Amino acid sequence: MKTHKSWQLPKPEKTDDGLEWVPVVRVGRVVPFGYEQDPGDEDILLPIEDELELLEQAKKYLKQYSLREVAAWLSEVSGRSISHVGLQKRIQLEQKRKREAATYHYYAERYKEAAEKAKKLEEQRIGARLPRDSASYSEARAD
Repeated sequence: MKTHKSWQLPKPEKTDDGLEWVPVVRVGRVVPFGYEQDPGDEDILLPIEDELELLEQAKKYLKQYSLREVAAWLSEVSGRSISHVGLQKRIQLEQKRKREAATYHYYAERYKEAAEKAKKLEEQRIGARLPRDSASYSEARAD
């Protein structure tokens, strides 16, 4: 079913925010939007900067427009087809990875704090034992 709408998304702005797109290792059968297969190595995907910047702009448009509208705009502007389902999967995967990275950073910070507290407690403990190979052991023996 085709709909005739008069909506038109604004053209994407070229931003110079210092992002550098890097090649990635191919892990699946399908080459994702924004990448192309390296002619010299079938396991490496090279970034297509224009498509990746359009994808970043499309993420912003999703706050105002539907997935179908944004996918249609992205396909039209980039010249490369992407379905609304493909766009949704790509967005969801990036959000999932971002959440997981934030969780790992949180746990790493908590681990660091806990390790510091444990070290302080062990040093304050009465009758604490020190390893024989540490410098503090030889200082403690000298007293």
